[in-house]
Amino acid sequence: MNNKRTHIEVMHDILGAVKNRNGKIKPTHILYKSNLSHQMMTSYLKELIEKDLLFEQRLENGRTYSLAPKGYQFLERYALINDFTSSFGLNSN
Repeated sequence: MNNKRTHIEVMHDILGAVKNRNGKIKPTHILYKSNLSHQMMTSYLKELIEKDLLFEQRLENGRTYSLAPKGYQFLERYALINDFTSSFGLNSN
């Protein structure tokens, strides 16, 4: 049984972690919630920022990340696709 998450699932987990923290989160919380190594998390965050799904805010004492409008759309559409595939028994979960 292969329990490895796909690239899209990891992106969903990160964006979902941000949303569940009222749309704003520190990197440490992303690290714990998404179950990634620091290096992998950094790579995903960079990609999500480049794709306009997340905003990064640099502060004196660190950084925070918040969902961009496109990030909210991603989560909504991901849920639709997940519901659709589930309704036909196509999910591997």
